[in-house]
Formats: sequence, structure tokens, C-alpha cells
Amino acid sequence: MPGVDVHQHLWGTPLLAALRARTAPPRLDGWTLHLAGEPPYEVDPDDHDVAGRAARAREDGLDLALVSLSSPLGIEFLPPDEARPLLDAYHDGAAALPAPFRAWASACVTGIDADALARELDRGFAGLQLPATALLDASGYRHCAPLLSLLEERGLPLFVHPGPAAGAVRPGAEEPGWWAPVVSYVSQMHAAWYAFRAFGRPAFPRLRVCFALLAGLAPVHGERFIARGGGRGEIDRDVFVETSSYGPRAADAVVRALGVDVVVHGSDRPYADPQELGLGEAARHAFRVANPFRLLEGKERTHVV
Repeated sequence: MPGVDVHQHLWGTPLLAALRARTAPPRLDGWTLHLAGEPPYEVDPDDHDVAGRAARAREDGLDLALVSLSSPLGIEFLPPDEARPLLDAYHDGAAALPAPFRAWASACVTGIDADALARELDRGFAGLQLPATALLDASGYRHCAPLLSLLEERGLPLFVHPGPAAGAVRPGAEEPGWWAPVVSYVSQMHAAWYAFRAFGRPAFPRLRVCFALLAGLAPVHGERFIARGGGRGEIDRDVFVETSSYGPRAADAVVRALGVDVVVHGSDRPYADPQELGLGEAARHAFRVANPFRLLEGKERTHVV
């Protein structure tokens, strides 16, 4: 079955060079990544070998793989004069990727510039990725409103991805390398899911949104949401969740909470491998074909072209 993966990361040569030119996080020292709030991370060069990754995408049976900037790098939160060269490097490298790759655009959130985003969308980017930490409350949605309004006008989706882990634990605390992706990122996504329900959807009624990593399993807490007066638990068919790093048990729980029509396949490659969810061929087709195209295009499609 052909398919779509809405969540991969692949750093092009321009971004690698720009990160190596920095002396403060986020920066690369050779292949060692230094971030604020996380221990040094040894990057595997093969993970960002374009030809090799294209071959792996074909082995995965993908007709389309969407690449995004890694928001935990913190680039979107840098001052505009620092963020812009890195964002330009990311966009230039992503735009040059071969098939089956396409990419999400990114944007600085310390200096909102809808015109800059419009120029990247004009180059063919699929939509906009923003860090969850930019969209955790009403003020975040007001601040990012020019970007989100532009997406609504163009009928393009928003992808909400975990942001930087800095400040997630007390200063000076020691935590294992898995702490940020398992604790910090998940809690961000949980909060972002409910912030969108409370503040995002009323402000942007036509916006299609996809939350990474099954929104931190926030949908599974729907019964508590209803019990505490949050609403009746209606399903918003323009709000999607993607599966990165999760397997059959988590996916099954979210499908039970939301239904099969809003789950899309995302692998988070190279940080995780695609999972076989074992929920049947109908669900597999929905996750990999029908739902991703409804997310990206706002309409039903039964096959990939």
C-alpha cells in the first residue's frame, strides 16, 4: 500500500553548516548536538544522508514524507536576528530535498512575520509547524494569530510539535537522556491539545491542525474533560493526531477516544522507526492514505497520486 508519513526530520547541508557556525545552543560541534535543557546528543551522520533517507522512505512504501524542523532545537524562540539565518538554511535545504520528501515551513515566534511565512508557502511548503510551547494559552494564540490566519486563508494545515525542553525540570537537576522526549515533550503536547480546544478553535474555526505523538495521549483523558465540565466530547474532524513513537496499545486507546478518521501516520524518523499498529487494513489505509490527504488538502482522497 502506498502511503504518507507526516513527521520526519532530515537536516540539509545548509542547516548543518549554520548550526556548526554557532557558539551557543542550538549548535553542532561536529556531530554532537548541544541544546539548552537537554544533555549533549550524538547525531548519527547517516540519519541526515539525503540519498540514504530517500531509499529508506521508498523501502517504507512512502509516496510522500513530510520533513519538519526539529522544534526542540529552539530555533523558533531565538531572537529574530539569530533565528532568521537558521530558518532560511532549514527552508533552503528542505526545498531542495528529492522525492518523496516535502516539508513543513517554520517561523520565528519571537518576531512574528507573516510575510516571511507567505514567501515560504509560495515555495510549496505543505503548511506550518509551530512548537507546542508557543501555543499553550490564549496569549500564545493571539501572538501567533497572523501566522494562523494566513494558514486559514490558504487552506493549509498547522503541525504542532514539541518545543524546547528547557525549564521542564528544576535548574541543575540531573535526568536521563530519555527524560525530555518521554516527560517534557508529552506534557507539552497534552497541554497544547487542550489549549487548542479552549482557545485555538474558537479563534480559528477553519484551521486544520495535526498534533504530534498522539497529542501526548491527551485525547484519552476525554472522560475527565467531560466530567469536569469541559464539554460533551465532540470529535473535531479537522483536528488530527499522528502516531510517532507509539505502538498498538496507545494507538488503539486513541482510536477508541477519537475514532479512526483523525489518526495519521507519522514515524518521527530518524528518532523512531515506523510502527505496525495491527489495527487492520482499513485502519492502516485510513492512517497512511485517506486521513493524511484530508489533513493536507481538506478533502477526501482514496489513493495517492
